[in-house]
Amino acid sequence: MMLRYALRTVRARKGGFLGAFFALMCAAALITACGTLLETGLRGTIATERYAATPVVVSADQNVHRTTVKHKKGKTKVKHKAKPIAERAWLPGDLATELRKVPGVREVIPELTFLAQPLAPGGAVDRDRPAYGHAWDSAALTPYTLTTGTAPKADGDLVIDRRLAERAHLEPGDRLTVQSTQSPRTYRVTGIAAPAQEVRHQTALFFSTAEARRLAAHPGQVTAFGVLPTKGTDAAVLKRSVSTALHGTRAPHGTTAQVSAGDGRGPVEFLDAAAARTKLVSMGGAMGGTSLLVAVLVVVGTFALSVQQRHRELALLRAIAATPGQIRALLGREALIVGAAAGTTGALAGLPLGSWLHGRFVAMGAVPATLQHTVSVFPPFVALAATLLGAWAAARISSRRIARIRPAEALAEARAERTRPVWGRILAGLALLAGGVVLVAVLSVLRTEPASTPVTFLAVVVLASSVALLGPLLVRAAVAVLGGPLALTGPSSRLARANLRGHAARMASVVTPLTLLIGMTCTVLFVQPTLGNAARAQAREGIRADWVVAAQGPGVPAEAARRLRTQHDTVTEVVRTTVRVGLDKYAAQGVTPGGLTRTWDPDVTAGSLTKLTEDTVAVSELAADQLHLKPGSPLKLTLGDGTPATPTVVAVYARGLGFGDLTFAHDLVAHHVDNPLATSVLVSTARTQTQLATTLREFPGIHVLAPAAADSIQAARQQANAEVNYLAMGLVLAFTAIAVVNTLAMSVSERVREFALLRLAGATRRQVLGMLRTEALSVLLLATAFGSGIALAVLTAFSVGMTGEAAPAVTPLVYVAVVALAGLLALVATALPGRVALRVRPVTVATAKE
Repeated sequence: MMLRYALRTVRARKGGFLGAFFALMCAAALITACGTLLETGLRGTIATERYAATPVVVSADQNVHRTTVKHKKGKTKVKHKAKPIAERAWLPGDLATELRKVPGVREVIPELTFLAQPLAPGGAVDRDRPAYGHAWDSAALTPYTLTTGTAPKADGDLVIDRRLAERAHLEPGDRLTVQSTQSPRTYRVTGIAAPAQEVRHQTALFFSTAEARRLAAHPGQVTAFGVLPTKGTDAAVLKRSVSTALHGTRAPHGTTAQVSAGDGRGPVEFLDAAAARTKLVSMGGAMGGTSLLVAVLVVVGTFALSVQQRHRELALLRAIAATPGQIRALLGREALIVGAAAGTTGALAGLPLGSWLHGRFVAMGAVPATLQHTVSVFPPFVALAATLLGAWAAARISSRRIARIRPAEALAEARAERTRPVWGRILAGLALLAGGVVLVAVLSVLRTEPASTPVTFLAVVVLASSVALLGPLLVRAAVAVLGGPLALTGPSSRLARANLRGHAARMASVVTPLTLLIGMTCTVLFVQPTLGNAARAQAREGIRADWVVAAQGPGVPAEAARRLRTQHDTVTEVVRTTVRVGLDKYAAQGVTPGGLTRTWDPDVTAGSLTKLTEDTVAVSELAADQLHLKPGSPLKLTLGDGTPATPTVVAVYARGLGFGDLTFAHDLVAHHVDNPLATSVLVSTARTQTQLATTLREFPGIHVLAPAAADSIQAARQQANAEVNYLAMGLVLAFTAIAVVNTLAMSVSERVREFALLRLAGATRRQVLGMLRTEALSVLLLATAFGSGIALAVLTAFSVGMTGEAAPAVTPLVYVAVVALAGLLALVATALPGRVALRVRPVTVATAKE
């Protein structure tokens, strides 16, 4: 019976349920889109290209591992965790001997993969795809075959792939400069090769075997082995045989050799795609979690407003003997009907939205194109289930009071809003406020970005939820303050004051999404600049060099730094990487120790940088606190390529935000990274910029910059990185903005009879519209105050935790633009429904059936 009545109600009140439908549909679309990103990170396919003709690939383990054993109540629990390393791990070349002995192996092909960027006078030839160098002996792994020319034999010979030849208009006999791990060198193109199948995500350059080994700079080691089976040997059988033969065989530095086949070959080839899985899972989870919290807050507010608009109808049902359970069942079934329709529509719309979002992340470089977008039925079904559950829960929460009170009270409250405080709501609001304060306090002591980012947005949502529950009290308090000025500004303002005072709950339901919009937008826009500006400030204060040498391409070669060094000048090469201490990840850099204090000052607070060697390390105060280190302490860690090391701490410095948490000697880091070229070179000299540029004229793409110019380039890079976060949270903000417009439109549309009565009482159309504008501006003022206060508290705590100073980076013009946009949304969402409502003759509305 209740289901049939619910269907009739939804059919008869389609306009009243439209707002709830739209809010639920947007929520479902957002959850589906985030779910597809999460699923891509968990199950996304990384198709192989380089190893397409190689059924089995043997490579080094790309993870660090930790096994913990716990004994509790007579039971033993063993937990194993693994985290990826930042650089490519290498295998011993003599492992090929063991592999050739495995039954079913026809051939073992060693592979070398290293940086090899082709250069033109204006920079890189093909900026769209990464370029890698290989030995021609390994061309069969794809396979590449010569279409013209001959294979490389001498050190100066080079074979390029067909796509590069077409884009650069190269033929056999032409010359091509290549920037690899050493100084740039010009090679003679001896041949052009084409792959057996399309290679879309990389450019291949093939060198002679001797030259490839020199450029790879890992003597006696290889990137991987391609294992080709004998005729009739199944790939799965071969994989098991190779795995069995390698059991107990150890790669350099204790990493275990891994055997891959099928789809497992892709992660071996594209390390960035494999690492992007974790990033995408984190990003999708954070977006999805935040979206879900925002959706719950918005949907509950929308249903509360919808139930409030139907207070008289529900009160009459109570008066004709409908039980509280029947009222709850009616509203619950209505919510499920609307939720099913909205969830299905939103889930279907979320699939192309997720695909578009993945495409934008690829275009921005946040996710490699090699990690293919994965779509299944799980995200839409989860979104539909979440929508149904959210709609049902929102309806139950919104119907608690109308279902509990006596029928006579329900009829009384249907005509006049309840003025007495609802203590349960107030207590819940105070509890959320206390929870928000606790989150802000916790945020002020979190000192790592992965830990603080989710807490930042959670704090905004929790504090906005407290505003939603305490809204009627806050609105009444605000009206008490603003009542005097409003009373002096004309009849429209006096009408607005009366409405704000008499309908505080209705106004509070409008203030909530607007508060969330302003608070969340300000937090999203200013949290990255707060961190980035502090890091750049530390870098500016710590760089003592007169000039900074930077490159447009992969980096500055060591030969360029050597040419700059003179007896009276100091040149510091800087190369960056990431290391693991246990399973924890730390940003690290390698710097040239000689004369370091002339070019670089990280604000050493303990120890001395003069003792920095390949056996020592300097650490930031943050790392020292987290790892309990001081000068003289040993630090057990894993370098970027999986090499274990235990350097001794010789210094602790304060400017870790600007320079990374760990600082090693340059040569130690350069030998354990994929790209040993310096990211920058600091030069302390009396020579001019022109003189330095003349010294480096033989190195293409190298520029000599003033420290201020280098800082501007770094600011541009930070802005580009921040755009990824803006896009990630932009959908949540867009959903919140839609909720603002939706709620305001619902609030105004249900007041048609009120506007008609005002017109019949003598108010002009202009005065009614003026009243609506005043109400909208009052709501905007309250939401701006609450949203700005929330954002300021959260950003200040974030700044204290991450930078040690209460200095959030708020750009005044951006802040004004955010408030102006919120104001525009409020005015448009109020004025348009108001004008539509006033088109109907007042007498027609007043005498119409309610």
